[in-house]
Amino acid sequence: MRRRRRGKPGWYAPAAVAVDAVGAAVPVYAAYRLFDEAHALWHATAVAVAWVLVRASRTRYTWRALGERGHARPLLGDAMVLVGLLTLVKAATRQDSPTHLVPSALVACLAVTATCQTLTHRHLLARRRDGRGVRRALVIGETSALNGLVNRLSRRTDHEFVVVGVCPIGDGAPNLIAPVVSRLARELPARLSDDSAPVLAAVRGQDVDLVFVVSGPTMAAERLRRLSWALHEDGCPLVVVPGLTEVVQRRVAVSTLAGLTTLHVTPPARGATLLVKGVLDRVGAAVLLVLFAPVLTAVAIAVRLDSPGTVLHRQVRVGHRGRHFTLAKFRTMVADAEQLKHELAMTNEHDGLMFKMRRDPRTTRVGQVLRRFSLDELPQLVNVVQGHMSLVGPRPPLPEEVAQYNEVELRRLSVKPGLTGLWQVSGRSDLSWDETVTLDLHYVDNWSPTVDLGILSRTLRAVVEGNGAY
Repeated sequence: MRRRRRGKPGWYAPAAVAVDAVGAAVPVYAAYRLFDEAHALWHATAVAVAWVLVRASRTRYTWRALGERGHARPLLGDAMVLVGLLTLVKAATRQDSPTHLVPSALVACLAVTATCQTLTHRHLLARRRDGRGVRRALVIGETSALNGLVNRLSRRTDHEFVVVGVCPIGDGAPNLIAPVVSRLARELPARLSDDSAPVLAAVRGQDVDLVFVVSGPTMAAERLRRLSWALHEDGCPLVVVPGLTEVVQRRVAVSTLAGLTTLHVTPPARGATLLVKGVLDRVGAAVLLVLFAPVLTAVAIAVRLDSPGTVLHRQVRVGHRGRHFTLAKFRTMVADAEQLKHELAMTNEHDGLMFKMRRDPRTTRVGQVLRRFSLDELPQLVNVVQGHMSLVGPRPPLPEEVAQYNEVELRRLSVKPGLTGLWQVSGRSDLSWDETVTLDLHYVDNWSPTVDLGILSRTLRAVVEGNGAY
């Protein structure tokens, strides 16, 4: 039987097509009319049709793509295809159209499309947080694997699935909120129906849209293949979870080897990309230092007048591969804050290795404002210019924190610490220690220039909102 797809409003696709068409046509028409060029309406219509066709041919209007995150790189790729297509059309028709109008119109077109995608994504996230716009899922696997997958899915609301039941393999009792709706034997069944019958009964009884199978020694190869036959005959999609976590899609390639489906995982960006990142970091930090010079001067005067002590607070931090460096930031606390820290140790509100208090008595009046808007971090631009830090990266830890790191946490030092990072745009001090480490490791394993640009663009919003800033 055929199952209906649910989870996303039906108006997403027509709205995206309409916005793309209008967003392409209006800037082109306005540009041609502004410079009194002929055939403004014809050119605007042609560009709008071409833009929609390019987006459609690259599957941007499919049910799976609409409203999801990660559209910056595909959008730029679509723009390049559009430019190439328009160039070919111009050459084929020998049209003497003004090419100097294309760049400005294209930028406006991209801005409209990007805004539409962002608003759609936020709308979809809001629906999912409210329990709408979700798809019902059944999870099959061994008990320990079930616990890991279901708990991970339940902790986050930025995906489209809600687990309505689990199907453990064996007699183990999973520690989950989701109910056990059926069980499978650990041994390979003699008949196909021994596996398919209880699973299909659970799928139909729970009105399931999709089945997750956590692969393992008891559910692999021929057994998994047979189960997929039964599910697909019933019209239910199957997703196999290989156990690989925190690896973005662009690093994974699927291939077939001797009849086996294999996943090829490429290493994080290194070599020339790392060199380019270092150059851009230093140049960008130098430019920002010049632009923020008046702000730096004003903050320095405010700190000096507010309380006795030095303007800059210097600390030894641990950077790339464990190298120590001196980090500078505007002083936001009283002069003897480090000595008072030992007296406040029992009032630490953070669950990990960092010391954090929402209402730290050591913080000065100006310091509260500086922390609220992260202005105290601006002197670290000098650290970026010196090569100790990057514009984007994990939070630079203290030596006493690193001394307590385990082997997993030490991987945070595989890249340079950053002035901003996933931790800053995801809640800062409101994050638990485990969440902070998870975000940092995700960045270490999956960083790219595009990821850095995305984090930098989200930093301004995080600073203005001030969530977790204390």
